[in-house]
Parts: sequence; structure tokens; C-alpha cells
Amino acid sequence: MSTDETILNQLKKEIPVDEESLVLNPDSRVGLVIVDVVNGFCTVGSGNMAPTKHNEQISKMVEESAKLAREFCNRKWPIFAFLDSHHPDILEVPYPPHCIIGTDESKLVPALQWLESESCVTLRRKDCINGFVGSMEKDGSNVFVDWVKEKQIKAIVVVGICTDICVFDFVATVISARNHSVLPPLEDVAVYSHGCATFDLPLHVAKDIKGAQAHPQELMHHIGLYMAKGRGAKVVSEISFGQ
Repeated sequence: MSTDETILNQLKKEIPVDEESLVLNPDSRVGLVIVDVVNGFCTVGSGNMAPTKHNEQISKMVEESAKLAREFCNRKWPIFAFLDSHHPDILEVPYPPHCIIGTDESKLVPALQWLESESCVTLRRKDCINGFVGSMEKDGSNVFVDWVKEKQIKAIVVVGICTDICVFDFVATVISARNHSVLPPLEDVAVYSHGCATFDLPLHVAKDIKGAQAHPQELMHHIGLYMAKGRGAKVVSEISFGQ
């Protein structure tokens, strides 16, 4: 076992994430939220923030997200999908230009492009890390809040990328909004661990990139899940569908 693996295993013992199983029934009134499963974050070679080679954690996330989305669509259950999309003249510091509007980077990955033609799916392009903030309209309304209220959603399952950045920021804000009665009738927020992923930027690579911070993938994925649970989300490792 490598030193990195030993450190990670020790960390997981010190700050464990107790994961649950989740059963979704027809009366669950549940919605699926997909965060930024776009080419610019998931498809090899698709931009500054995309993996440079096959990444098992990201591939697994895409596979699980697509599988869940298919299950929801087959049942005509509501899905809300965020697509990271930025104006070329508005940078998102500290990150390099990525997912520019109109490019392939800002499109859903091939495994999820079929969502664009599904009637139960709401697509939302966002130009910031936090999808809740990115759902705000100029008139003060919020597309995500309206979706929850219109569909009368009591629980959401969240998947996507990055576990510790866009997924976590969205989850933490949604829970705060729920706690302040902004999101009735929403009660539960679940993060599906196998349906989430983050990027990998080892220290030896980051130190040669001006302004970059090391971002070890497995560690930051675990921390993202840990922080989400600390905010009040359920972290689930298994999802099944009841009759």
C-alpha cells in the first residue's frame, strides 16, 4: 500500500462518512438533480477542466448518473440538470476558461444527451459554481425553487461533478434554503456517492502551474461527501426502486 493510500485510509477512519441505502417509491415525490455532467468536466481532452486521460471515478459517475436518469425518465419523475456555461469575456476565478457557451464543452456528455428531448427534464445553464445562485433570474425568481414548488418535490437525489465544489455548494445552499422555508415542500437532500466525482490534480503537477492548488481526487471526493453530510444531507451508496 502506498503512502497516499495509507494517509487516505487513516483520514477515512478519523472523519468517516456513514452512507445509507435509499429506496424510492412511487409516492416518494422525488426529483433527480444532475450537476454539470458536461464534456468540459467529464470527456477526455475537452478543454482546460476536462480529464487528460481516462479517469475511473469520473467514468463511474457518468455511468451511474445516466443509469439513474433513465430510471427516473422511465417513471416520468422530474429531473433538473445543470449545464456549466460561461460567457467568454467573464472569467470564473480562480479557474481557467472552460465550458464556454456554444462550444461542445458546455454540452451534456454523450451518455446523457438524450435528456434534451425528454419532457420530464428541466435544463438550466449556469455561469457560476453554485447552481442555486445560477438559477436566479433578473426579476428575483429562482428556476430551481419554482421547479421544486411546481413539481411538489419532497426529496432530491443529487449527482454530478465536482463532489467538493459545484455539488457541495449547491447542496449546502439548498439545505440552508430549506431550513429557512424557502423551498416547500422539500424535506430531504440525498447525495449519491457513486454518482459523484471530482477532478485529480496531484501536488507534483499543481506546483508547476501558476496559482494552482493541489487537488487529490480520492481525498477531495471524500471531503466533499463528509462536508455535505455535515450540512445535513444524506449520503447514500445504494439506490433502489420500490413498487
